[in-house]
Amino acid sequence: MTEHDHALAGASGRRRLAIAFGITSTILVAEVIGAILTGSLALLIDAAHMLVDAGGLLIALVAATLVTRAATARRTWGYARAEVLAATVQAAVLLAVGIFVFVEGIQRLIAPPEIASGQLLVFGVIGLVGNIASITVLASGRDSSFNLRAAFLEVVNDALGSVAVIVAAIVIAMTGWTRADAVVAMLIGVLILPRTFTLLRETVDVLLESTPRGLNLDSVRSHILELPHVRAVHDLHATQIATGLPVLTAHVVVDDECFYDGHASTIIDDLQNCVAEHFEISVEHSTFQLERAVHAEHENHTHK
Repeated sequence: MTEHDHALAGASGRRRLAIAFGITSTILVAEVIGAILTGSLALLIDAAHMLVDAGGLLIALVAATLVTRAATARRTWGYARAEVLAATVQAAVLLAVGIFVFVEGIQRLIAPPEIASGQLLVFGVIGLVGNIASITVLASGRDSSFNLRAAFLEVVNDALGSVAVIVAAIVIAMTGWTRADAVVAMLIGVLILPRTFTLLRETVDVLLESTPRGLNLDSVRSHILELPHVRAVHDLHATQIATGLPVLTAHVVVDDECFYDGHASTIIDDLQNCVAEHFEISVEHSTFQLERAVHAEHENHTHK
């Protein structure tokens, strides 16, 4: 993915996020009104959950807007990593919400509140319809960036929360067992937390500049060493700026005569084409420093 493609993906994501944010904000207002009218603590907590997710979508929307800004002399990658930062914040918030669900659920099992099941069901359905609309908007683009993926998880979390409200309302109406609300909420937490941990781990890996998932540097080194005139490879690094934007750098030791017969530029082309073909790292995002074998004597430290 080139920087231009990344910007286009950001613009598309921004439109999707704007729609999802509008829907979520509308549901939030409806649930607050519903909680006031029904006196339902469950609906009020779901509204608080919706408030957190609306905030997360707003963060994602701001990040998607920043991604479309052009690179500058100070920010040579532009704001491409803004989507990673936003996704990390959203994942952390989702994790906090998941923990809160378990704490609150235990408290409700001990002392279940009174809930107006009929009105709770109505507002649960309203929330679910809105969440399904948001899921539809975000679903097709959720794999295009960490940011959209985090936003999609938040909306799915909202939808599961609405389902929980509906199920709890039906169970309470039919059996009078008010603890159903806490049990269902905790089950939702069990479903959402593993995906949240996965997203958080992946975004933190990007921020720590870990090697992109699925890229084996030993394999990269092997392919480079198979090229003619290449004698050794060291200081091989690969990082990920943002979704679909991996970069690779390496010091490559080549035959001495390459620096005298004009063959060096051809070797650089071969190196860049090699990693582009076998590892999907674009030519403009791979950088190689060619060295003679004696150059190692001038370097304080080298590593694989």
